[in-house]
Amino acid sequence: MTDETTAAITVYDLSDRTQIEVTGADRAKFLHGFCTSDIKGLQPGQGCEAFLPNIKGRVLGHIFLFAGPQSLWLDTTSGQESKIIPHLDRYLIREDVQLIGRSEERGELFVTGAHAAQLLMVEEGLPLYGCVLREAFGNPLDIRRVDLLSEPGFLLSIPRSAIETTRSSLLAVGCRAGSADEFETRRIEAGFPYYGRDITEDNIAQEVARTKQGISFTKGCYLGQEPIARLDAMGHTNKELRRVVFEQGANLAVGASVLAADTEDEAGVITSVAPNANAKGEIAVIGYLKTRFGVAGTKVRAAVNMGIVQ
Repeated sequence: MTDETTAAITVYDLSDRTQIEVTGADRAKFLHGFCTSDIKGLQPGQGCEAFLPNIKGRVLGHIFLFAGPQSLWLDTTSGQESKIIPHLDRYLIREDVQLIGRSEERGELFVTGAHAAQLLMVEEGLPLYGCVLREAFGNPLDIRRVDLLSEPGFLLSIPRSAIETTRSSLLAVGCRAGSADEFETRRIEAGFPYYGRDITEDNIAQEVARTKQGISFTKGCYLGQEPIARLDAMGHTNKELRRVVFEQGANLAVGASVLAADTEDEAGVITSVAPNANAKGEIAVIGYLKTRFGVAGTKVRAAVNMGIVQ
């Protein structure tokens, strides 16, 4: 790879993310009954995106799930281990399933860019949500394909003791280091929601606007299926998550109301604000908009600042 190619690959430290390993002979069958995606159909090396709903279809977790030879791994935003494990554990009776929190012992680097697969030697074409097990500096390294920033991206799950060595090695071959604020800005510009910020237990799964990626309507029964299926039959939600780009100088904050462009009608609410502006001085936000305001190209405002739904 050329210096120019590797310089376009960015490394972010996302070691605060939650990682849970699920083992036991009944692991796939058990998780299948609590996720919105088809878990039983996953083969080693495959993965999926899914919601963990409660009985009312409200979102308890938004996860990536990866299948290894002997276990399944749940990967999500920070601080979710203490919520997800007790939720699943309460339904365990006689199933051969073990829920093991790995967040304290394993961290994650996120490597992203058009040529990231080539750098990580998965150029054979690791599909979205695919995963492979490698080794780095004598430690197990799980490479998991997740395009968080609208370009090829890979979560590297590594023992925490090897995080800095691995990061330094990536930088040594020409990758650039990305900051937390930069990642947050790019995440919001890409419109990718984070649980605990843009998604909470107040939301039903379809409101997150990732139905195609994270909900199967053919997989069979699971906890919370009935309200999710009923909403699907109705044909639309009352609100959905959207990305909005506001003009230069916008004074924006999480929790601020979004209004119609020309009236005082409430259009929605902001859930994430990019820390940095783009080259034009515009600020991207993520928020929930009522259905009639959620069409791409619709003009809305926050206070006096105008924005365009993307």
